[in-house]
Amino acid sequence: MTEWVQGFLQLMQPMVLLSLLIGVIAGAVIGALPGLSATMGIAILTPITFWMPADQGFAMLIGLWNSAIFAGGISAILINTPGTPASIASTFDGYALYKQGKGGLALGINVIYSSIAGIISTVALIFFSFPLAKFAVGFGPTEYFALALFGISMMITVSGTSVLKGVTVGFLGLLLSTVGLDPILSVKRYTMGSTDLLAGISFLPVMIGMFGIGEVLSQIFEYKQSQQDREAREKAANLELGRVLPNKSEAKALAAPTFFASLVATVVGAIPAAGGDIASIICWGQARKMSKHPEEYGNGSMEGLAVSCAANNGVIGGALTTMLTLGIPGDSVSAILIGSLTMYGMQPGPKMFTDNKPFVINIMLLMIMANILMMIFGLLTAKASAKVLNVKPQTVWVAVCVLCIVGSFALNNSIFDVIVMSLAGLLGFAFKRGGFPVGPFILGLLLGGMLESNLRRALVLSNGSYAIFVTRPVTLVLLLLIATVFLYPIVKSMVQRKRETT
Repeated sequence: MTEWVQGFLQLMQPMVLLSLLIGVIAGAVIGALPGLSATMGIAILTPITFWMPADQGFAMLIGLWNSAIFAGGISAILINTPGTPASIASTFDGYALYKQGKGGLALGINVIYSSIAGIISTVALIFFSFPLAKFAVGFGPTEYFALALFGISMMITVSGTSVLKGVTVGFLGLLLSTVGLDPILSVKRYTMGSTDLLAGISFLPVMIGMFGIGEVLSQIFEYKQSQQDREAREKAANLELGRVLPNKSEAKALAAPTFFASLVATVVGAIPAAGGDIASIICWGQARKMSKHPEEYGNGSMEGLAVSCAANNGVIGGALTTMLTLGIPGDSVSAILIGSLTMYGMQPGPKMFTDNKPFVINIMLLMIMANILMMIFGLLTAKASAKVLNVKPQTVWVAVCVLCIVGSFALNNSIFDVIVMSLAGLLGFAFKRGGFPVGPFILGLLLGGMLESNLRRALVLSNGSYAIFVTRPVTLVLLLLIATVFLYPIVKSMVQRKRETT
């Protein structure tokens, strides 16, 4: 209990609260602008936070993450365009409510139930992460190898329609993770005589380039703003929104379905790569089946909107649980946060709960405070938030490019990192144009070192025998899950073809 009190007092420091508020405000702007995402915002902001103490830097990142996810619903409601992928399901009912003259109420529901779900998922994080970390303390090289492989396999299967493309990109990330010094023998590998490559290809410049420059190039290539789109943005920025808060009867009706959606989203978030977009669609569909008025879903249902908004932010606690306890990112944002923690000298995983327990507690309290600040800020600015939609995309593109260059250079004061970031941006653009998912590449690069080093350590312990991977129960279960993940799409495709032929 003393550690929690100390964590709370640490949180109440003025600079920590200010950093958290700045993150919330920045996230609200980034999330509300279609085309930008929480991942891009975190990737760009992360290098800036390295100049700050860890508690202040992480406060800013946590605030931005939570706020950007909820703010994606603003444009989803007002112009029927999700600001972030997690807000796709919010367009189903949010825009219909706006056309009914209930735009203010829709915006209020968006921020209220996103915040409540975020708090619920954080409570789940607090209760389950410590026992899970305690269980994982006994993990050895085989378990960590299986965990890394499981994380990569999950990202491949949910990141696109083509498993082959996902596997190809994932292996490319794994190959790039081998550049640098051998993790066991410290022998140079694929450095081509460059001293800059001795430490390997830095993860953060690649993230900044792919999710920053790559996204900007893709938007420029596809940009074609119609007159109808401009008129919709102008109308959304100047309309009368009406009341923002739901009344007592509406709040009572929304309580049960949103609480259920928050719990489901927390579980979904704990699955590597299953983010807010998947959770919100799952929760929206299930809530529709259980609703007393399913016919209203998709036609302006407050319940449908509230459920999708709760699912957006409900995944964050689950994603953090996986990241903090096992060192496996639950989504792309938590993947960047792993890199951030590493730069601060902390390694996510079971040992973090023993070596850096005060900071783990600090993160959990930051999550709760971020959702409280997000609710207050979101309700106070609900009617003014539509003005963000008037920002020209060209202005956003220039700002993102400048921040990407400055941020990648600031990591190590190195031009080489800027070059890596630029090349990663071009590669990210090529992936998008070719229909290749970016997620598997990032996971391959991030988890490749963990995968290789633990595979080789396990083989050293077993004198080269691969039997060690099937004689340890946890490792065997994870390997069976991995096999299921890869085989399920193939079996499903074969069954569908058989049905079509018959």
